[in-house]
Amino acid sequence: MTPGGGIRLAVSWLTVLPVRGPDDVDRAAAGRAIALAPLVGVLLGAIAAGLLWALTSAGASAPLAGLVTVAALALLTRGMHLDGLSDSMDGLGSYGPPERARQIMKSGGVGPFGVAALVFAIGVQAFAFAALADAGRWFAVALAVAVGRVVVVLACRRGIPPAPGTAFGALVADSQSPLTGAAWVIVALACGVLAVPEHPWLGPVAIAVAVGVAAVVVVRHMLRRFGGLSGDVLGAAIEISVTIAAAGLSLAG
Repeated sequence: MTPGGGIRLAVSWLTVLPVRGPDDVDRAAAGRAIALAPLVGVLLGAIAAGLLWALTSAGASAPLAGLVTVAALALLTRGMHLDGLSDSMDGLGSYGPPERARQIMKSGGVGPFGVAALVFAIGVQAFAFAALADAGRWFAVALAVAVGRVVVVLACRRGIPPAPGTAFGALVADSQSPLTGAAWVIVALACGVLAVPEHPWLGPVAIAVAVGVAAVVVVRHMLRRFGGLSGDVLGAAIEISVTIAAAGLSLAG
């Protein structure tokens, strides 16, 4: 598959945009798509920043614009990342063995842990976007969204096993070179310097914390609790990293 095919597959997987990926997807194709996931994050981030700017320029209050922007991102991603966050939190809240946790995650319902996680993530993202809009940090909005897709690459790094019975996890787990993940992290950290020009240290710190918490702490814990990587784990990692990045970048407003 060509690089163009890889980006088309990444866009078709991670958004609802009318882009059709290849008909046949093997592990090699899936790996190339995951490696390009941060570019999809850049696209989604640009849309989010543009929408936030348009709403506030039209007279909408910053909190309302922030909430609408979060809702738009959910629509653009089929809500699957928020669903992954909810399912993962319910699975973690079960305190049962991996088999029981995976069963709860596949049940289709939303439990109290999932509801709490959704309310918290949506609320923090909305208020953080509002603060960034008030400060005119449009680049920071786009960067926060893109960081979530950098974490996807790290979560699929070599040595990560798929969770039993997860078709998507089997396609993408153990597919990414550590160098690919490191390269994307370096790019994100460098962009962080530009995200808060008046405090050039704040951006890299916010990005480092978001990546570290999501990719090292959260994903590692979920892999242990669920027996491997799944689409729900990736969705949770995206939402958690975007939430932390947006909150961190909104500081010192």
